[in-house]
Amino acid sequence: MAKAITPRHVDYAEWYNDLVIRSGLADYSAVRGCMIIKPLGYALWENMRAVLDRMFKETGHVNAYFPLFIPKSFLSREAQHVEGFAKECAVVTHHRLKLADDGSGVVVDPDAKLEEELIVRPTSETIIWHTYRDWIQSYRDLPLLINQWANVVRWELRTRPFLRTAEFLWQEGHTAHATRQEAIAEAERMLDVYARFAEEYMAMPVVRGIKTPSERFAGAEETYCIEALMQDGKALQAGTSHFLGQNFARAFDVTFLDQNNQRQYVWATSWGVSTRLIGALVMTHSDDDGLVLPPRLAPLQVVIITIPTVEEPQMTVARQIADALGRQGISVEIDTDDTKRAGFKFAEYELRGVPVRIAIGKRDVEHGTVEIARRDTKEKVTISSESAPDYVRALLEEIQRSLLDRAKRFVADNTHYVDTFEDFERILEERGGFVMAHWDGTAQTEALIKERTKATIRCIPLNAEPEEGRCIVTGKPSHRRVLFARAY
Repeated sequence: MAKAITPRHVDYAEWYNDLVIRSGLADYSAVRGCMIIKPLGYALWENMRAVLDRMFKETGHVNAYFPLFIPKSFLSREAQHVEGFAKECAVVTHHRLKLADDGSGVVVDPDAKLEEELIVRPTSETIIWHTYRDWIQSYRDLPLLINQWANVVRWELRTRPFLRTAEFLWQEGHTAHATRQEAIAEAERMLDVYARFAEEYMAMPVVRGIKTPSERFAGAEETYCIEALMQDGKALQAGTSHFLGQNFARAFDVTFLDQNNQRQYVWATSWGVSTRLIGALVMTHSDDDGLVLPPRLAPLQVVIITIPTVEEPQMTVARQIADALGRQGISVEIDTDDTKRAGFKFAEYELRGVPVRIAIGKRDVEHGTVEIARRDTKEKVTISSESAPDYVRALLEEIQRSLLDRAKRFVADNTHYVDTFEDFERILEERGGFVMAHWDGTAQTEALIKERTKATIRCIPLNAEPEEGRCIVTGKPSHRRVLFARAY
């Protein structure tokens, strides 16, 4: 018998791991720190990717693909960048194996050592900017707006499926601009794309903000982020957009002739989201019975279960409803497995997070009705089979809105304003959540708070109103509150 899902209140981390495995999102790999994304998890990622790809193209971006391997010398050209990623890099040193002399297996062939070691990409700024040097010559070549969908490797020591793995899938945008203002506008525009995706499709409210210097992306002048709050009161960074200034352009000598025939360094951005969004989705909405997926991203939006399974009158009604839903662009499946009881099926589809379940029994056919259950609240209604397609279409939108509203209430209820360090520590221990507090702006105070409480400044909110106050640690003047939380 499969292991039951650990309840959230017993062990939240174990609940998450159980749910990811039991629901069929992912599985553990033979390679430590890596995961296998199973069909349900990959279908969810495909839906996310399709929406984001459309949003990127609507803002003028095009897709390309760059190599997985990066010459080691490239990574050392931008000092902050190499320092930020050095501890996470996987390095290729040889290009061939051979049989061991004693026949015990294969070993690295010492004669196949690479002239220059290669880094398995942790991110692609270096190899892309090396390429852009040839692609950009004139202001007419700008802006250059490119995105790639790829995998990356960051050798994490403590891993958890989707949230932090040694290899993961993502997209990374890399753009080049003629002016500082254009590049900053691009970084802010892509942050807005991410925030709209999170709220309109994932039904996950986010705080838009700027990272402190100590939390910036390695090599960036400014890092913008969206921060979400999970059900256990911890924050999750769900996406970032970076204004890179001219750092990579200078490191790789990427210049252009401007309209005055003067040679200038280009201005750059990069931005990305990853399969971590699947982990965010799980922890934002799901419950002890399984996944709760927002309809706009759910791989399967509606399942129809006939009772008994293969009785023709029930199947006739099921096919009529499925055809009507399909014509409206709703993904629907009729369960034809006659080896499982209806109650077992109900539980399995709840585990997989299917937003709407329609059940059709013998009496339903006699009365011209069906039973419709929504996954998020478990509420059931009985309505006429004729009106079911229109009802379900409206219900899917209602579920989408309801999930966002519920998540917004959770964030509001778990955002705390404090003015003393004593209250700061107490709130973190007793309740967690977002904590808005004054900070004196120094890296020393930021590090002290992290050391004492394990809470970090998640961001300086972009929409925060100016507010005079005093730092909760030093008592020095502060002009606005920043967002603290313990985080994944």
